[in-house]
Amino acid sequence: MFLHTMALSSCNRYLVVLIAFLLQCIASALSPFFRPEPSAHSSAYLTQDAKWMSQRIDHFTLQDRRQFEQRYYEFVDFFEAPHGPIFLKICGESTCSGIPNDYMAELVNKRFNQSGMQNPWFVSGVSYSGALSAWFQLKFPHLSHGSLASSGVVQAIFNYTAFDEQVARSAGPSCSKALREVNLLVEEGLAKNATAVKSIFGAEQLKIDGDFMYLLADAAAIAFQYGNPDVLCEQLVATSHAGEDLLAAYAEYVKTYFGSSIDTYDQEHLKETKAFSNSGDRQWWYQVCTEFAFFQVAPANNSIRSSLIDTKYHLDLCANVFGKGTYPEVDITNLYYGGANISGSKIFFTNGSQDPWRHASKQISSPGEPAWLIVCHNCGHGSDLRGCPQSPLQLEGDASKCTRPNAVHRARHEIMHHIKSWLPTGQRRMSYHLPE
Repeated sequence: MFLHTMALSSCNRYLVVLIAFLLQCIASALSPFFRPEPSAHSSAYLTQDAKWMSQRIDHFTLQDRRQFEQRYYEFVDFFEAPHGPIFLKICGESTCSGIPNDYMAELVNKRFNQSGMQNPWFVSGVSYSGALSAWFQLKFPHLSHGSLASSGVVQAIFNYTAFDEQVARSAGPSCSKALREVNLLVEEGLAKNATAVKSIFGAEQLKIDGDFMYLLADAAAIAFQYGNPDVLCEQLVATSHAGEDLLAAYAEYVKTYFGSSIDTYDQEHLKETKAFSNSGDRQWWYQVCTEFAFFQVAPANNSIRSSLIDTKYHLDLCANVFGKGTYPEVDITNLYYGGANISGSKIFFTNGSQDPWRHASKQISSPGEPAWLIVCHNCGHGSDLRGCPQSPLQLEGDASKCTRPNAVHRARHEIMHHIKSWLPTGQRRMSYHLPE
């Protein structure tokens, strides 16, 4: 049985919400910053049939009995009632349109939904929801039999310079050099005529130069994060070597391949408190500004990110959007959950070698918490579940386009092995053969 649950804006609250939900049935969500939404084509989802349940707004104040309607999805085609295992797939911090048809959704259910004793639960997620799945298993090990934290960002980091350093390594010398040249051209353009240079990218609405440079930095990072490095680098490097218009080439890439809305980077948009389609932008930034930071500041040397994006830029954004005094309590978050030194059991961590977020995850195995790095040229965020590239969606997590498909297959073999060992004895009937 497969169920999808919606995260709230606070990770502490989310875990309590999830507990209350586990005692009833289940719910659902997705993530705008860490993960792309599948296309609306029906084959991209196992189901888009939304269900609803009444959920408490405040789980910490007993006198507050207010409720809201929480959406969830369930997929039961492979479920062998009444005792098959239940895979709870957590999304993230944005709207959820259904259960994506990735590797976890399709294959794990086929292999493991077999009759047994009582219903065991297994929790999974990618990125922020990967962290949630790890934290759920950490805090409530009596309620689940294991967790898969795919690219799970469990380590809150104040100044996350390692993000850009990884982008530079993944890009390689020639592409990194071209990206630095783009930054210089843009910064020169901002000094002369900010509106004109922003208009090249269709981003005139971004009045704060730092917001605009953040957009450009994300546009580059996303190519490596989601397994499309050649889409960015081949054209950019060729343009640079030919001495042609590098700024125009990068603008074409941004407008053609970078799917995020300009609104996402507009602080005026982030101030909007009414619920609408992109409300998740504000929710995620609230967590950034109060719990995680993940401030993607420019490294001191050889940065491919503009120096305009520094610590002050992030703190000013937090104050401007959420009020003076808003500050990320990174140490408290890591103290409560353990950060990369999380001390739980039956938690499997996976990361892609080119993913700039992997340095906020657990990358070194410890007893009860195996960590697996999938190494290939286009292995990024959630490669174990999404295959390659990670965006757009690869049906059933097809890994055939990964430059080293067997690297993904071996990670999946390990995942299967550990799930098998963590499930009750009566539900371990499965096998996984590595493709030739």
